[in-house]
Amino acid sequence: MDTICANSTHLGGAICVIRVSGNNAISITNHIFRSARKKDLTLMAGYTVHFGEIIDEDGTVVDDALVIVYHFPRSYTGEDSTEIMCHGSSYIVQRIIELLMNQGCRMARPGEFTERAFMNGKMNLSQAEAVADLIAASNAASHRLAMSQMRGGFSKELGHLRSQLLEMTTLLELEIDFSEEDVEFADRKELSDLAHTIKTTIEHLIDSFRTGNAIKNGVPVAIIGPTNVGKSTLLNRLLHDDKAIVSDIHGTTRDIIEDTISIQGITFRFIDTAGIRNSDDKIEQMGIERTWKKAQDADIVLVVSDNESTLVDETLLQGKTVIRVYNKSDINHFDTSSLGENAIAISAKQGTNIERLEQMLVTAANLNKVEESDIIVTNIRHVEALRKAQEAISKVERQIQERITGDIIALDLHACTDALSEIIGDVTSEDTLHSIFSRFCVGK
Repeated sequence: MDTICANSTHLGGAICVIRVSGNNAISITNHIFRSARKKDLTLMAGYTVHFGEIIDEDGTVVDDALVIVYHFPRSYTGEDSTEIMCHGSSYIVQRIIELLMNQGCRMARPGEFTERAFMNGKMNLSQAEAVADLIAASNAASHRLAMSQMRGGFSKELGHLRSQLLEMTTLLELEIDFSEEDVEFADRKELSDLAHTIKTTIEHLIDSFRTGNAIKNGVPVAIIGPTNVGKSTLLNRLLHDDKAIVSDIHGTTRDIIEDTISIQGITFRFIDTAGIRNSDDKIEQMGIERTWKKAQDADIVLVVSDNESTLVDETLLQGKTVIRVYNKSDINHFDTSSLGENAIAISAKQGTNIERLEQMLVTAANLNKVEESDIIVTNIRHVEALRKAQEAISKVERQIQERITGDIIALDLHACTDALSEIIGDVTSEDTLHSIFSRFCVGK
């Protein structure tokens, strides 16, 4: 297999790490490295660090560097590897990579180091995808979930399901071998109960995706209400930035404005929408239609008003967590005792009660209770595979009840098992692998 190299840290920092992996990784690195004690890296033990100089073809020093040596299979990729720690100058890094390539390396593709780790059995596919999630983690909850998945929490759950499916399949296929004797090795009541248990677990994993997606990409919060009640001012206050245009003119916001911010370790994706009112303006009407669409897509809806009698029709928000926000408390005097539950009086302009509103959002999101041990799906590819597994096990459950022959049931058990296997990479096409790893950064 080719020996590959790439910088694994951004250029321009104080220190940069250049990763090399492949059969000739150590000898190639040794060729451009001069140890302070004349050490031969090819003779050094794994997990050892060596100080010296990176030199070019004529012996000129390019930079001082530390080199870590890893031997197969005890490395990230499962191959012989080195990591060169040098100064972060873009010139120095590019020169070292050039020297490595002159000795036989090639530049790594995006995600190729992690792809090799997967191919060499250092991790399964869901764990490899968790590496990308860990790098992209923008809040404490997404970090916890990525760590859990990278350490195999999700994989263990899938492994338990597969072992149960294998048990069912084995018993049914044993019946096929003795079909002429009309023997049932698998008690149909026990099989039915087990199929139901597996289906329930799969459905729970699918349902968890809504939480997982919110943690990974941000809890969607739609800000809706009549025109000129301060929705854009509230958005700017929550984001601590002048993101939206604020004006006394009705209908200023005609399109959707979105941005994210972290509150107490939870990412919220705020969506400012067009004001709801009767309008003959076709452009504004389109904006109002989008308002209701975004409200339907959101997990939390902030219904904003500057008057207790002008809130929008909440019957259109069934199933949503609604927080009623009475704005402009600096000029309007609301009777806070009569506002009801999940309601708050604020002044977006003055910042009054904004911290309390933020706490209400955190409470409504209910994500701080997510623990690293929780099994929560965060990847749309995994959800699609789980839905295929759900469809297959549902057919199995029906077939058992209808006393369908074991050979037919076994086919759908295999389909369910294969769908779960897609998640961890036991059954995965090259196109799928390329799509997954191409999303990684170069050097990872």
